[in-house]
Amino acid sequence: MKKNLIVIAGPTAVGKTALSIELAKFYNCPIISADSRQFYKEMSIGTAKPTKEEMQDVPHYFIDNISIHDTYNVGQFEREAIDCIETLFKDHEQLILVGGSGLYINAILNGVDEFEEIPSKIREQLIKDYEVKGITFLQDQLKQKDEVYYNQVDLNNPQRIMRALEVCIHNNKPYSSFRTKEKKQRPFDTINILINTDREVLYHRINKRVDIMMQNGLLEEVKALYPNKHLNALNTVGYKELFDFIDGKCTLEEAVNLIKQNSRRYAKRQLTWFNHQGDFETFEPIDLEKLKAYLDIVTQYL
Repeated sequence: MKKNLIVIAGPTAVGKTALSIELAKFYNCPIISADSRQFYKEMSIGTAKPTKEEMQDVPHYFIDNISIHDTYNVGQFEREAIDCIETLFKDHEQLILVGGSGLYINAILNGVDEFEEIPSKIREQLIKDYEVKGITFLQDQLKQKDEVYYNQVDLNNPQRIMRALEVCIHNNKPYSSFRTKEKKQRPFDTINILINTDREVLYHRINKRVDIMMQNGLLEEVKALYPNKHLNALNTVGYKELFDFIDGKCTLEEAVNLIKQNSRRYAKRQLTWFNHQGDFETFEPIDLEKLKAYLDIVTQYL
């Protein structure tokens, strides 16, 4: 019989962590994180990781597993996470995959295309171009080299653009020509759940979370990471805005308001991505009992 991977997806701050921990306690199973920001050991407050107490109650995988100095991509995550999932299924009937990073969840559900190793000097040059010339330069380069992918990618995500460009440059072919979109077969079933709520409620939760992060020492965490601000891992909401404050480009109040604004925009992009997948059942973050009843029915027929 196939085992069941319960996928809990949704926008930032919606309440995925609390719900998934309660669900994991119910099934007595561990959680695999598919949140690409929570991989990094050095980033805690700004990535809203589960607390140490929560991770003691329920084992979590792929949290604090790499450093901001490490090179890590979705292909590596797919290989490592699938190996981890298959090992854990030897002792569990259900596992829970939780996250808001659509690319990383998709890697587990459908797989990612394989690319040969790209020389580090190509990525280093692209990073330098981004730092000196800005994201517009990268966007223009991508449009020239691969207009198909240019029209598909989130043009505000420098990591995705640089990943595509390094493949284009190394192979002298469009990145899109390597994307097969062939779904990989998995030795387990997946049940896809989207956690969402009313937009105004979600935006209030986001704003409140940012305030709590600031109270818990986000600025101090960012100051400690400031010498590494050039790293890709730190080019993310909650960190880049406070780097600008430290650099004197804005006031602290403006930086905090920008974190809230950019977090709301990120949540909107997350929801757009998940809604386009078409195979997620939607529940409110307070619907734990309703979700357990749904899963009980679904697992009987898989």
